[in-house]
Amino acid sequence: MPSPVSADRSAAQPPGRGSVEALITQTRRLKGDMVAVRRDTRNDGSDPEERWQRALYDLALHQLDDLDAHLAQLRDGPVPAEAEPAEAPAVRPAPDGATPGSLLSRVGSAEWNFLTDEASWSGELYEILGRDPAAPALTLDELPSVVLDEDRPKLTALVTDCLVDARPIDGEFRVVRPDGSTRTVHMMGEPVLGPDGGTTSMWAVLRDVSELRRHRRTVRDRQDSLQHQRRSAQTEHRLAAELQEAVLPPWRGSLRLPHQGPRTLDLAAHHLPAPGTLVGGDWYDALELADGATLLSVGDLTGHGVAVTSGMAMLLGAVRGMAMAGTRPGELLAMLNQLLDATVQPALGSAVCCHYRPEDRTLVWAQAGHPAPLLYRDGTGRPLNAPDGVLLGATTGAAYGQAEVTLEPGDLVLLHTDGLAPGHSSTSAMDRLLDLAPRFGAARTAQDCVRTVVEEFGGAEREDDACVLVARVTG
Repeated sequence: MPSPVSADRSAAQPPGRGSVEALITQTRRLKGDMVAVRRDTRNDGSDPEERWQRALYDLALHQLDDLDAHLAQLRDGPVPAEAEPAEAPAVRPAPDGATPGSLLSRVGSAEWNFLTDEASWSGELYEILGRDPAAPALTLDELPSVVLDEDRPKLTALVTDCLVDARPIDGEFRVVRPDGSTRTVHMMGEPVLGPDGGTTSMWAVLRDVSELRRHRRTVRDRQDSLQHQRRSAQTEHRLAAELQEAVLPPWRGSLRLPHQGPRTLDLAAHHLPAPGTLVGGDWYDALELADGATLLSVGDLTGHGVAVTSGMAMLLGAVRGMAMAGTRPGELLAMLNQLLDATVQPALGSAVCCHYRPEDRTLVWAQAGHPAPLLYRDGTGRPLNAPDGVLLGATTGAAYGQAEVTLEPGDLVLLHTDGLAPGHSSTSAMDRLLDLAPRFGAARTAQDCVRTVVEEFGGAEREDDACVLVARVTG
């Protein structure tokens, strides 16, 4: 409604209907665009960011609905209380897309005349406060009786500042309707001054902002929830990364195993983290055994986070313990399968375990649903023929076969986990790794080969982390 700027309220002229109609048209066009954008957002509740964005869309749409309704009131003018039948208050047609009586009733007006002690309310204000239009309007002295106890000081301060200091009114308070429901009302108004400068009356526009405040609380609550989840995710990522760093072998660069004898393996490995905050259960390991042999292993426990990293640490510890006890690769994987099957939280994993005897350069290995080792010899590469072996934790009592291959001086064996290539395509990763054979042939050390792999795959948009381990026969 138009805002009077002097004691003569009739002097204020409303804007032209054509300009208001143009604003209404623009508002509804914007609402349509907003609805289309909102419809494109997911609503499966899986992503906190999406839930927060959807809440913002809902709030924006609600505000546009209010703007549409207020413009319609500006166009049509206020409905005086005396124009409405007491037994059935009139409800004007709502704008397109609005529920009749739900939007246009959110803004009402009132005037309190201090010279005559009269109060005048619009029909909408009666609706907002849930009062009978046939009842007399409440005076300023009576108005606090419908305001929530803790909000009465706010109303008193607003009215006092307006009457005594001629300040404009702009504030909110909550009212209790006769049916016991509570509504939040935003009040804006000004004093009307007489010739002597004294306040003769006060007019105000009162807006029911209950739904708008509810939508803002929803946005705030979802934003708080999103921030909490982000902080929790950051903490979990830090803990998982620290645990992974503590468990994986501390050696960097090349490692020679066994330490005794001329026929050693030149070893190097690298962990390629996934982008973002995902920390998975991938591991690599090289361990010198009591009989002078070397254990090589890589594996991957499905999932991400602290629980998965803890499970990976458990598996890696079991691998080391059983290998030091002389357990062969096939039997070792069978025991790992039993271990996963017996855990409180079932999980799936894959692994390759290799036992290298330097005296005869024999590599005995087994796999559990994992990519086979790649053997590079004389400038070409090929995957080794894999023995039988299902994923760890997939079935109870699974048996795992073993395969054996004799290596030659200069041979290079590469073990890796899934996740090197985008989309978890193990075939694509294997093909790209085999294509690196000429560069591996020109490399002087296992560490040079690992650098080549990192150059090839380090910048990939992987969905998971990955590990690579290179063993080069030196004698």
